[in-house]
Amino acid sequence: MSSAVLMRSVLPQLKTLLSLSPTLSSSLSPLSTSRPSSPSFGLMFDIDGVIVRGKSVLPSAPEAFHLLVDQSTGTWRVPTIFVTNAGNTLRQEKADKLSSWLNVPVTEEQVVMAHSPLKMFAEYHEKHVLVVGQGPVEQIARSLGFSHVTTMEQLRHTFPTLDCVDHKRRGAAPCSFNKYFPRIEAVVLFGEPIRWETSLQLLVDVLMTDGHPSFTPSTISHPHLPILACNMDLQWMAEAVMPRLGHGAFLLCLENLYKKVTGRDMIYTALIGKPSEITYRHGEHVLQQQALHTVGLPHPVKTIYCVGDNICTDIFGANLYNKYLQRRRLDTAVMTQAKVQDHSRSIDNLVGAVGELSGAESCYSVLVETGQDTPHSKEGSGGGAFPRSLLS
Repeated sequence: MSSAVLMRSVLPQLKTLLSLSPTLSSSLSPLSTSRPSSPSFGLMFDIDGVIVRGKSVLPSAPEAFHLLVDQSTGTWRVPTIFVTNAGNTLRQEKADKLSSWLNVPVTEEQVVMAHSPLKMFAEYHEKHVLVVGQGPVEQIARSLGFSHVTTMEQLRHTFPTLDCVDHKRRGAAPCSFNKYFPRIEAVVLFGEPIRWETSLQLLVDVLMTDGHPSFTPSTISHPHLPILACNMDLQWMAEAVMPRLGHGAFLLCLENLYKKVTGRDMIYTALIGKPSEITYRHGEHVLQQQALHTVGLPHPVKTIYCVGDNICTDIFGANLYNKYLQRRRLDTAVMTQAKVQDHSRSIDNLVGAVGELSGAESCYSVLVETGQDTPHSKEGSGGGAFPRSLLS
Protein backbone atom coordinates (compact mmCIF):
# COMPACT_ATOMS: atom_id res chain seq x y z
CA MET A 1 0.00 0.00 0.00
CA SER A 2 1.81 3.08 -1.24
CA SER A 3 -0.50 5.63 0.37
CA ALA A 4 -2.73 5.72 3.41
CA VAL A 5 -6.43 5.18 3.61
CA LEU A 6 -7.88 8.52 4.76
CA MET A 7 -10.52 8.66 7.51
CA ARG A 8 -12.10 11.55 9.41
CA SER A 9 -11.83 9.88 12.82
CA VAL A 10 -11.11 6.55 14.44
CA LEU A 11 -14.76 5.39 14.67
CA PRO A 12 -15.65 5.16 10.95
CA GLN A 13 -12.28 3.66 10.07
CA LEU A 14 -12.74 0.93 12.72
CA LYS A 15 -16.16 0.08 11.30
CA THR A 16 -14.59 -0.11 7.85
CA LEU A 17 -11.81 -2.42 9.03
CA LEU A 18 -14.23 -4.67 10.91
CA SER A 19 -16.39 -4.95 7.80
CA LEU A 20 -13.48 -6.80 6.17
CA SER A 21 -14.50 -9.77 8.35
CA PRO A 22 -18.30 -10.10 7.89
CA THR A 23 -18.77 -12.76 10.58
CA LEU A 24 -16.75 -10.76 13.07
CA SER A 25 -18.55 -7.56 12.12
CA SER A 26 -22.03 -9.06 12.60
CA SER A 27 -21.04 -10.54 15.95
CA LEU A 28 -20.16 -7.09 17.24
CA SER A 29 -23.81 -6.05 17.10
CA PRO A 30 -25.33 -5.67 20.61
CA LEU A 31 -28.20 -7.98 19.52
CA SER A 32 -25.93 -10.71 18.18
CA THR A 33 -25.38 -13.93 20.11
CA SER A 34 -23.14 -15.59 17.51
CA ARG A 35 -19.55 -16.41 18.28
CA PRO A 36 -17.16 -14.27 16.20
CA SER A 37 -14.81 -15.88 13.74
CA SER A 38 -11.09 -15.58 14.36
CA PRO A 39 -9.79 -12.38 12.74
CA SER A 40 -6.74 -12.66 10.54
CA PHE A 41 -5.76 -9.05 11.16
CA GLY A 42 -4.47 -6.96 14.05
CA LEU A 43 -4.57 -3.25 14.88
CA MET A 44 -1.84 -0.81 15.91
CA PHE A 45 -3.07 2.56 17.14
CA ASP A 46 -1.18 5.78 17.66
CA ILE A 47 -2.36 7.69 20.74
CA ASP A 48 -1.76 11.47 20.45
CA GLY A 49 -3.99 12.89 17.74
CA VAL A 50 -5.95 9.63 17.34
CA ILE A 51 -7.31 8.94 20.83
CA VAL A 52 -6.44 12.14 22.69
CA ARG A 53 -5.21 15.65 22.01
CA GLY A 54 -3.20 16.63 25.04
CA LYS A 55 -5.41 15.54 27.95
CA SER A 56 -8.70 15.76 26.04
CA VAL A 57 -10.17 12.49 24.77
CA LEU A 58 -11.47 12.74 21.20
CA PRO A 59 -15.27 12.29 21.21
CA SER A 60 -15.57 9.16 19.07
CA ALA A 61 -12.65 7.23 20.58
CA PRO A 62 -14.38 5.40 23.49
CA GLU A 63 -17.27 4.29 21.28
CA ALA A 64 -14.84 3.04 18.65
CA PHE A 65 -12.85 0.89 21.06
CA HIS A 66 -15.97 -0.61 22.61
CA LEU A 67 -16.45 -2.33 19.24
CA LEU A 68 -13.24 -4.26 19.83
CA VAL A 69 -14.02 -5.56 23.32
CA ASP A 70 -16.53 -8.20 24.39
CA GLN A 71 -18.62 -6.18 26.85
CA SER A 72 -19.74 -9.27 28.74
CA THR A 73 -16.23 -10.62 29.42
CA GLY A 74 -14.02 -7.56 28.94
CA THR A 75 -11.75 -9.49 26.57
CA TRP A 76 -10.43 -8.15 23.29
CA ARG A 77 -11.99 -9.62 20.16
CA VAL A 78 -9.29 -8.33 17.81
CA PRO A 79 -5.54 -8.24 18.58
CA THR A 80 -4.94 -4.58 19.43
CA ILE A 81 -1.89 -2.66 20.63
CA PHE A 82 -0.99 1.00 21.09
CA VAL A 83 2.27 2.29 19.59
CA THR A 84 3.33 5.77 20.66
CA ASN A 85 6.43 7.89 20.23
CA ALA A 86 6.02 9.18 23.77
CA GLY A 87 8.89 8.22 26.05
CA ASN A 88 8.33 10.13 29.28
CA THR A 89 6.49 7.45 31.23
CA LEU A 90 6.39 3.74 32.02
CA ARG A 91 4.25 1.39 29.96
CA GLN A 92 1.97 0.58 32.88
CA GLU A 93 1.20 4.25 33.49
CA LYS A 94 0.30 4.73 29.84
CA ALA A 95 -1.90 1.60 29.93
CA ASP A 96 -3.74 2.96 32.99
CA LYS A 97 -4.40 6.25 31.19
CA LEU A 98 -5.69 4.45 28.10
CA SER A 99 -8.04 2.34 30.24
CA SER A 100 -9.39 5.52 31.85
CA TRP A 101 -9.75 7.39 28.55
CA LEU A 102 -11.39 4.56 26.59
CA ASN A 103 -13.30 2.74 29.37
CA VAL A 104 -11.86 -0.58 28.16
CA PRO A 105 -9.21 -2.77 29.83
CA VAL A 106 -5.72 -1.98 28.48
CA THR A 107 -2.72 -3.82 29.88
CA GLU A 108 0.97 -2.97 29.94
CA GLU A 109 1.55 -5.75 27.38
CA GLN A 110 -0.52 -3.82 24.82
CA VAL A 111 1.61 -0.67 24.97
CA VAL A 112 4.73 0.01 22.90
CA MET A 113 6.55 3.20 23.87
CA ALA A 114 9.24 4.85 21.74
CA HIS A 115 11.88 3.31 23.99
CA SER A 116 10.39 -0.21 24.22
CA PRO A 117 12.64 -1.75 21.51
CA LEU A 118 15.71 -0.82 23.59
CA LYS A 119 15.09 -4.09 25.46
CA MET A 120 16.62 -5.82 22.45
CA PHE A 121 19.86 -3.80 22.57
CA ALA A 122 21.41 -6.02 25.23
CA GLU A 123 24.97 -5.14 24.23
CA TYR A 124 24.48 -1.72 25.89
CA HIS A 125 22.71 -2.87 29.05
CA GLU A 126 25.93 -3.27 31.05
CA LYS A 127 27.50 -0.03 29.80
CA HIS A 128 27.44 3.25 31.73
CA VAL A 129 24.78 5.27 29.88
CA LEU A 130 23.70 8.90 30.07
CA VAL A 131 19.91 9.12 29.74
CA VAL A 132 18.07 12.27 28.64
CA GLY A 133 14.36 13.10 28.66
CA GLN A 134 11.45 13.91 30.95
CA GLY A 135 9.71 11.91 33.63
CA PRO A 136 11.25 8.99 35.57
CA VAL A 137 14.06 8.47 33.05
CA GLU A 138 16.27 6.47 35.42
CA GLN A 139 13.41 4.12 36.30
CA ILE A 140 12.51 3.76 32.62
CA ALA A 141 16.11 2.95 31.71
CA ARG A 142 16.40 0.29 34.41
CA SER A 143 13.08 -1.26 33.36
CA LEU A 144 14.56 -1.67 29.87
CA GLY A 145 17.60 -3.51 31.21
CA PHE A 146 20.21 -0.75 31.65
CA SER A 147 22.09 -1.30 34.89
CA HIS A 148 24.55 1.65 35.04
CA VAL A 149 22.55 4.84 34.56
CA THR A 150 23.33 8.55 34.96
CA THR A 151 20.68 11.20 34.33
CA MET A 152 21.32 14.66 32.91
CA GLU A 153 20.51 16.21 36.29
CA GLN A 154 23.01 13.94 38.03
CA LEU A 155 25.66 14.82 35.45
CA ARG A 156 24.98 18.53 35.91
CA HIS A 157 25.47 18.26 39.67
CA THR A 158 28.68 16.28 39.23
CA PHE A 159 30.09 18.90 36.83
CA PRO A 160 28.42 22.14 38.05
CA THR A 161 30.53 24.53 35.95
CA LEU A 162 29.34 23.11 32.62
CA ASP A 163 25.80 24.57 32.71
CA CYS A 164 26.26 28.32 32.23
CA VAL A 165 23.40 29.72 30.15
CA ASP A 166 21.11 30.54 33.09
CA HIS A 167 23.21 32.71 35.43
CA LYS A 168 20.96 31.88 38.37
CA ARG A 169 21.66 28.17 37.95
CA ARG A 170 25.43 28.41 37.68
CA GLY A 171 27.04 26.04 40.14
CA ALA A 172 29.98 26.42 42.45
CA ALA A 173 33.53 25.32 41.73
CA PRO A 174 33.88 21.68 40.63
CA CYS A 175 34.47 19.05 43.27
CA SER A 176 37.92 17.47 43.32
CA PHE A 177 36.47 13.97 43.05
CA ASN A 178 34.69 14.52 39.74
CA LYS A 179 37.77 13.23 37.92
CA TYR A 180 36.90 9.82 39.37
CA PHE A 181 33.48 9.92 37.73
CA PRO A 182 33.17 6.73 35.63
CA ARG A 183 33.39 7.35 31.91
CA ILE A 184 30.08 7.50 30.06
CA GLU A 185 30.04 4.79 27.40
CA ALA A 186 26.80 5.53 25.53
CA VAL A 187 24.03 8.13 25.30
CA VAL A 188 20.33 7.26 25.36
CA LEU A 189 17.88 9.98 24.30
CA PHE A 190 14.32 9.12 25.40
CA GLY A 191 12.65 12.39 24.43
CA GLU A 192 12.88 16.16 24.51
CA PRO A 193 14.23 17.51 27.83
CA ILE A 194 12.75 20.45 29.71
CA ARG A 195 15.84 22.71 29.64
CA TRP A 196 17.17 22.34 26.12
CA GLU A 197 20.17 24.62 26.69
CA THR A 198 21.46 22.45 29.54
CA SER A 199 21.10 19.17 27.69
CA LEU A 200 22.50 20.52 24.42
CA GLN A 201 25.59 21.92 26.14
CA LEU A 202 26.33 18.84 28.25
CA LEU A 203 25.65 16.39 25.45
CA VAL A 204 28.12 18.16 23.18
CA ASP A 205 30.61 18.15 26.07
CA VAL A 206 30.18 14.41 26.64
CA LEU A 207 30.51 13.57 22.95
CA MET A 208 33.60 15.77 22.46
CA THR A 209 35.39 14.40 25.55
CA ASP A 210 34.58 10.74 24.79
CA GLY A 211 32.43 10.42 27.89
CA HIS A 212 34.39 12.31 30.57
CA PRO A 213 33.77 16.07 30.55
CA SER A 214 36.23 16.79 33.36
CA PHE A 215 39.16 16.60 30.92
CA THR A 216 39.98 18.90 28.03
CA PRO A 217 40.37 16.69 24.96
CA SER A 218 43.57 16.97 22.94
CA THR A 219 41.64 15.70 19.91
CA ILE A 220 37.96 15.16 19.17
CA SER A 221 37.20 11.44 19.25
CA HIS A 222 35.77 10.04 16.06
CA PRO A 223 33.66 8.06 15.86
CA HIS A 224 32.01 9.49 18.94
CA LEU A 225 30.16 7.58 21.66
CA PRO A 226 27.18 5.42 20.62
CA ILE A 227 23.90 7.36 20.53
CA LEU A 228 20.56 5.57 20.84
CA ALA A 229 17.76 8.05 20.10
CA CYS A 230 14.03 7.44 20.56
CA ASN A 231 11.23 9.39 18.86
CA MET A 232 12.04 11.36 15.72
CA ASP A 233 8.81 13.40 15.64
CA LEU A 234 9.60 16.92 14.49
CA GLN A 235 6.14 17.96 15.66
CA TRP A 236 3.20 16.46 17.54
CA MET A 237 -0.41 17.41 18.18
CA ALA A 238 -1.63 18.58 21.60
CA GLU A 239 -4.51 20.93 22.56
CA ALA A 240 -3.02 23.84 20.61
CA VAL A 241 -4.46 24.60 17.19
CA MET A 242 -1.04 24.05 15.57
CA PRO A 243 1.45 21.17 16.05
CA ARG A 244 4.09 21.55 18.79
CA LEU A 245 7.84 20.95 18.44
CA GLY A 246 8.86 17.45 19.46
CA HIS A 247 12.01 15.43 20.11
CA GLY A 248 12.90 15.53 16.42
CA ALA A 249 13.36 19.28 16.74
CA PHE A 250 15.69 18.77 19.71
CA LEU A 251 17.71 16.19 17.74
CA LEU A 252 17.95 18.64 14.86
CA CYS A 253 19.43 21.25 17.19
CA LEU A 254 21.89 18.74 18.65
CA GLU A 255 23.01 17.51 15.22
CA ASN A 256 23.65 21.02 13.94
CA LEU A 257 25.43 22.19 17.10
CA TYR A 258 27.75 19.17 17.05
CA LYS A 259 28.47 19.73 13.35
CA LYS A 260 29.14 23.43 13.88
CA VAL A 261 31.48 22.89 16.85
CA THR A 262 33.40 19.84 15.63
CA GLY A 263 33.11 20.04 11.86
CA ARG A 264 31.88 16.43 11.80
CA ASP A 265 28.48 14.83 11.42
CA MET A 266 26.79 13.34 14.47
CA ILE A 267 26.01 9.69 13.75
CA TYR A 268 23.27 7.68 15.45
CA THR A 269 23.93 4.10 16.42
CA ALA A 270 20.18 3.53 16.40
CA LEU A 271 17.08 5.63 15.74
CA ILE A 272 14.12 4.07 17.50
CA GLY A 273 10.43 4.91 17.54
CA LYS A 274 8.14 5.52 14.60
CA PRO A 275 8.85 5.54 11.67
CA SER A 276 11.80 3.14 12.17
CA GLU A 277 11.38 -0.47 11.05
CA ILE A 278 12.71 -1.76 14.38
CA THR A 279 9.75 -0.22 16.23
CA TYR A 280 7.21 -1.80 13.89
CA ARG A 281 9.09 -5.11 14.09
CA HIS A 282 8.91 -4.99 17.89
CA GLY A 283 5.28 -3.86 17.60
CA GLU A 284 4.46 -6.90 15.49
CA HIS A 285 6.04 -9.15 18.12
CA VAL A 286 3.81 -7.57 20.80
CA LEU A 287 0.76 -7.83 18.52
CA GLN A 288 1.41 -11.52 17.80
CA GLN A 289 1.73 -12.10 21.55
CA GLN A 290 -1.70 -10.53 22.02
CA ALA A 291 -3.14 -12.66 19.23
CA LEU A 292 -1.75 -15.86 20.74
CA HIS A 293 -2.11 -15.35 24.49
CA THR A 294 -4.94 -12.82 24.95
CA VAL A 295 -7.30 -13.21 22.00
CA GLY A 296 -6.43 -16.88 21.62
CA LEU A 297 -6.07 -17.01 17.86
CA PRO A 298 -4.99 -20.37 16.44
CA HIS A 299 -2.85 -18.64 13.82
CA PRO A 300 -0.57 -15.58 13.57
CA VAL A 301 -1.93 -12.23 12.47
CA LYS A 302 -1.45 -11.99 8.71
CA THR A 303 -2.42 -8.36 8.12
CA ILE A 304 -1.62 -5.33 10.28
CA TYR A 305 -3.52 -2.04 10.10
CA CYS A 306 -1.68 0.95 11.58
CA VAL A 307 -3.87 3.92 12.48
CA GLY A 308 -2.24 7.32 12.97
CA ASP A 309 -2.48 11.06 12.38
CA ASN A 310 1.08 11.89 11.32
CA ILE A 311 2.11 11.25 7.72
CA CYS A 312 5.83 11.51 8.44
CA THR A 313 5.86 8.98 11.29
CA ASP A 314 2.71 6.82 11.52
CA ILE A 315 2.00 6.50 7.81
CA PHE A 316 5.56 6.56 6.51
CA GLY A 317 6.60 4.00 9.14
CA ALA A 318 3.75 1.59 8.37
CA ASN A 319 4.46 1.77 4.65
CA LEU A 320 8.16 1.27 5.33
CA TYR A 321 7.41 -1.84 7.39
CA ASN A 322 5.13 -3.14 4.65
CA LYS A 323 8.05 -2.90 2.24
CA TYR A 324 10.22 -4.73 4.78
CA LEU A 325 7.66 -7.54 4.99
CA GLN A 326 7.49 -7.84 1.20
CA ARG A 327 11.27 -7.82 0.94
CA ARG A 328 11.53 -10.41 3.68
CA ARG A 329 9.12 -12.72 1.89
CA LEU A 330 11.08 -12.32 -1.34
CA ASP A 331 14.39 -13.02 0.40
CA THR A 332 12.94 -16.14 2.00
CA ALA A 333 11.63 -17.33 -1.33
CA VAL A 334 14.99 -17.12 -3.10
CA MET A 335 17.32 -18.15 -0.26
CA THR A 336 17.30 -20.51 2.66
CA GLN A 337 16.52 -18.96 6.04
CA ALA A 338 20.15 -19.42 7.10
CA LYS A 339 21.36 -17.41 4.13
CA VAL A 340 18.82 -14.69 4.83
CA GLN A 341 20.16 -14.30 8.36
CA ASP A 342 23.77 -14.44 7.22
CA HIS A 343 23.57 -11.95 4.36
CA SER A 344 20.59 -9.68 4.91
CA ARG A 345 20.89 -6.31 6.66
CA SER A 346 17.42 -6.98 8.04
CA ILE A 347 16.46 -5.53 11.39
CA ASP A 348 16.17 -9.04 12.82
CA ASN A 349 19.85 -9.65 12.07
CA LEU A 350 20.98 -6.18 13.19
CA VAL A 351 19.65 -6.50 16.73
CA GLY A 352 19.75 -10.28 17.06
CA ALA A 353 16.04 -10.46 17.81
CA VAL A 354 16.01 -14.22 18.32
CA GLY A 355 12.64 -15.50 19.51
CA GLU A 356 10.65 -12.52 18.26
CA LEU A 357 7.20 -13.61 17.08
CA SER A 358 6.31 -12.89 13.46
CA GLY A 359 3.91 -14.04 10.75
CA ALA A 360 2.51 -10.84 9.24
CA GLU A 361 2.50 -10.66 5.45
CA SER A 362 1.36 -7.07 4.96
CA CYS A 363 1.06 -3.81 6.88
CA TYR A 364 -1.39 -1.10 5.82
CA SER A 365 -1.51 2.52 6.97
CA VAL A 366 -4.70 4.38 7.87
CA LEU A 367 -4.56 8.18 8.28
CA VAL A 368 -7.14 9.90 10.49
CA GLU A 369 -7.76 13.65 10.34
CA THR A 370 -8.18 14.25 14.06
CA GLY A 371 -4.56 15.19 14.77
CA GLN A 372 -1.58 16.72 13.05
CA ASP A 373 -2.35 16.19 9.36
CA THR A 374 -5.75 17.62 8.44
CA PRO A 375 -7.08 19.28 5.26
CA HIS A 376 -6.27 22.65 6.86
CA SER A 377 -2.69 21.77 7.86
CA LYS A 378 -1.19 20.42 4.66
CA GLU A 379 0.84 23.58 4.12
CA GLY A 380 3.17 25.13 6.64
CA SER A 381 2.82 22.37 9.22
CA GLY A 382 6.23 20.86 8.78
CA GLY A 383 4.74 17.89 6.93
CA GLY A 384 7.53 18.01 4.39
CA ALA A 385 10.24 17.41 6.97
CA PHE A 386 10.69 13.70 6.34
CA PRO A 387 12.71 11.60 8.76
CA ARG A 388 16.49 11.64 8.82
CA SER A 389 18.29 8.59 7.50
CA LEU A 390 17.31 5.58 9.57
CA LEU A 391 20.65 3.86 8.95
CA SER A 392 22.98 6.76 9.77
